[in-house]
Amino acid sequence: MSVPLTAHSTASAKLLSPDAISQYHRDGFYFPIKVMSEAAACALRDRLESYEKAQGGPLDQVYRRHKVHLLFTWLWQLIHNPNILDAVEDLIGPNILCWSSSFFIKEAHDPSFVSWHQDATYWGLSTDDVVTAWVALSPSTIPAGAMRVVPRSHLTPFEHRDTFAPNNMLTRGQEVMVDIDDATAVDLVLRPGEMSLHHVGIVHGSEPNQSDDRRIGLAIRYIPTHVRQIKGPQDGATLVRGVDAFGHFDKDLTPETDFSPAVLALHHRIFDRHSKLAPGKSDTSGKAAAS
Repeated sequence: MSVPLTAHSTASAKLLSPDAISQYHRDGFYFPIKVMSEAAACALRDRLESYEKAQGGPLDQVYRRHKVHLLFTWLWQLIHNPNILDAVEDLIGPNILCWSSSFFIKEAHDPSFVSWHQDATYWGLSTDDVVTAWVALSPSTIPAGAMRVVPRSHLTPFEHRDTFAPNNMLTRGQEVMVDIDDATAVDLVLRPGEMSLHHVGIVHGSEPNQSDDRRIGLAIRYIPTHVRQIKGPQDGATLVRGVDAFGHFDKDLTPETDFSPAVLALHHRIFDRHSKLAPGKSDTSGKAAAS
């Protein structure tokens, strides 16, 4: 499934070492990568939690699961972070779209978990040239339910089944129809300000948060501009680097303020459109990709 980089592209890498690039293509993930200071990450967490406090509680699902970078100007800035984009460019090339972003927040002592699954099964994109940058805004530790991945599983697409298991964060409790040896999994432990990169096809999941703190991460999905949406309704994306010579996606609006009326109306239309999709491989609602 994964296409190795050419010697030229590896030699011209901006942030990742040749070994890191090779590991990503071989194993389907790479971590940790520091993209900002811990203080800067904590400041972003403070902005999120200040908004939540003003609204009287945690973000509703509609505001945390789909294109959250359209809602907050500071998240719009984050998806353009040069350190993030340099690493992504090293993997998928210089012409990059941000297709989606989602907050993945587990409250302290939350029993919610994520079963083993592959995002590529549900997203309806034309190729698997999709990189998720998972940016930690709080400590993502093993007790806090850090994301776990199965190395090299991105090379094999697996059938999935729906379990509707209680406390499963996925829409239908979907999971791969193979037995996963937990001993082979890698815990992507991150400090605030660090990120991991993982391939759209990797088998991943996470355990409940048993810590005394929230686990807050932002998953940003980047694609090269040649990728198309082949299932589901016409979608939008944001050009974050390079040029888009293909125009496969509508151009997302740029937020001028947090929760600006024009962007909020667009966000609701997008979310409604995707939430009405029938369950299956065209499900791109965002909740089918929890981590």
